Amino acid sequence: MVNRRGLAGNLAGAAPYAFASFGLLLAPIWFFGFGAAVRLRDRIRAKWLQITMPGLLVLPYMALAGPTGNFRWSWAAGLLVLPIALAALIANAWRDRTDAVLTARNELGWRDACVLAVVAALHLLRLLEPAWPYPGLAALPKLYLADIVLYVYLVVRWLNGVGYSFIPSLVALRTGFREWLYFLPFGVGLGAALKFTHFHPHLPSTGNLLAAVVVTFLLVAVPEELFFRGILQNLLESRLGRAAALVTASILFGLSHYHRGGRFDWKYILLAAVAGIFYGRAWRERHELLAAVTTHTAVDVVWSLWFR
Repeated sequence: MVNRRGLAGNLAGAAPYAFASFGLLLAPIWFFGFGAAVRLRDRIRAKWLQITMPGLLVLPYMALAGPTGNFRWSWAAGLLVLPIALAALIANAWRDRTDAVLTARNELGWRDACVLAVVAALHLLRLLEPAWPYPGLAALPKLYLADIVLYVYLVVRWLNGVGYSFIPSLVALRTGFREWLYFLPFGVGLGAALKFTHFHPHLPSTGNLLAAVVVTFLLVAVPEELFFRGILQNLLESRLGRAAALVTASILFGLSHYHRGGRFDWKYILLAAVAGIFYGRAWRERHELLAAVTTHTAVDVVWSLWFR
């Protein structure tokens, strides 16, 4: 949990601009969950406009950096060019929009590998964090990268089966909580055996519980499940099959957690990989990202409140 007073103190007079930057980054993630990608795809016919539009993702950086005196032309240029370059790379592979081509759109290609590798490297090496140079804003670069992935794969590439929707679905929620229950004995048992988790019996306040759910859902579960399940596992299925794609995506998800507390932690990697199996199972049942996000949110909230 983030201490709100501590965060406000760290931001000092930059708080309004940080909030504006956060809002601009959150907007695509939120509105794409209610069909904005389809509307953009239908209305943007000119290829040059489709490729250059994600350059608008530089605006969240400018909203914070400009008023606070942290603006750097090098950062502005980089954050402007990066989404345009990735969109151009993918767009050049998918010029045709025929039904025959659309049926093959889930095949993993070298361009996909390049895009996903760049996004993963930028996140795992924390290369974009200096663009938002305030304590407590480490999630903003992740949101920026999630916005890029959303635009590139839902608007430019038209990737099938991502299942990115925030429209409530009882089936998705039921699947998500079912997989959470399936994971629970593995997570608790393995965590205790590895002496990684420690149970802390207490009753959190309603406010803390709701804050944990909202923060985990938006800043952790949605970006990570979009990348590892909606995109990566989705694309791997065309090359490896459903079972191998599930295992491979889960292993890579586990490895992405190597830097817990600034140090390599194999226990964290193992537990994350095991959890990834259940997140992947939730997504692949009906290709609904909300199911995987529900499982992920439930796992992380329970862990952060009672087993950290």
